[in-house]
Amino acid sequence: MWWVIAVVALVVAVATYLTWLAARVDRLHARAAAAYATLDAHLVRRAAAAVALAEAAQLPMLMYAAKIALDAQPDDREVAENDLTRHLRLDVGPTPVDDTLVQVSRRVALARQVHNDVVRDALAVRRRGLVRLFRLARKHPVPAYFDVDDPSLS
Repeated sequence: MWWVIAVVALVVAVATYLTWLAARVDRLHARAAAAYATLDAHLVRRAAAAVALAEAAQLPMLMYAAKIALDAQPDDREVAENDLTRHLRLDVGPTPVDDTLVQVSRRVALARQVHNDVVRDALAVRRRGLVRLFRLARKHPVPAYFDVDDPSLS
């Protein structure tokens, strides 16, 4: 009779661990989605600040790059943001940059770092054997790193 209690206790322990692991997978993917939304919001703010700077300084190439970054689809976002960063460095150069643009660029860098850290954690938990065996992450899309040049300005 004692072996029945031991088997039941083992099943309860395994079920508890799998439930905890599934909740962890869900939380990490929710954090990754929230981090991407935050990064996206900061990228839009940076592009809008770049449009304002380009209008004030009459920089047509910067204006073009900023408008492309504003309208970019998720698949083309990294390329558009890298292009905007390159234009911010080249077109604006050593001239005094709007303080708003500097602050937004710093927030973009921080949001990108947070997003990539959360994605790293989510991908690490997806690689666990039990997560793959029981397909605990099947309802979540695979999160991706957002790899762009460091957008910080002086």
